[in-house]
Amino acid sequence: MTLIDIALIAGAYLLGSLSAAIILCRLLGLPDPRTQGSGNPGATNVLRFGGKKLAALTLIGDMVKGLIPVLVARTVTADPVVLAAVAMAAFLGHLYPVFFGFKGGKGVATAVGVLFGLSWPVALAAILTWVAMAALFRISSLSALTASVLAPAYMFGLDGRTPFIAMTTAMSLLLLWRHRANIQRLLAGEEKRIGKK
Repeated sequence: MTLIDIALIAGAYLLGSLSAAIILCRLLGLPDPRTQGSGNPGATNVLRFGGKKLAALTLIGDMVKGLIPVLVARTVTADPVVLAAVAMAAFLGHLYPVFFGFKGGKGVATAVGVLFGLSWPVALAAILTWVAMAALFRISSLSALTASVLAPAYMFGLDGRTPFIAMTTAMSLLLLWRHRANIQRLLAGEEKRIGKK
């Protein structure tokens, strides 16, 4: 791995560490999303107290910070190992942001962003899974969990590159871990539905 590769990975982590939810809420004079609702600095929680427009901006911001590092890396290298490492670094930056005390979000939107950078058919399949589950059950966490569980299978079937499959599997396991409280609430029938304050 070259110095350029290492710089790409480090840059991906730093960009991933920029929390769209926290930054946007600060700019608009709103409370830190980590102190509101579910305490998660993500689009679903922002929707509960900040409205649809702010939630949409949060979603886009978190996706873009996952997408850009991978696209930049693609202009430098075609090595799937490096691209997978860059993608994982951006994702980990969102989960454990250096700029916000290593207390970040659950990573769903950023995961979608990095998947788009690696293989857009896989990202599209994951999004369609989320949309279908959300339409059926109106529960964001259930939709995200289903999409994350299926993402490695999508990567295996639609792309097939081993480093990408390994990275997607690791990312999916981290998503499950970050949603462990949601899983407990789902099992107890207590998880909030989309749009419910």
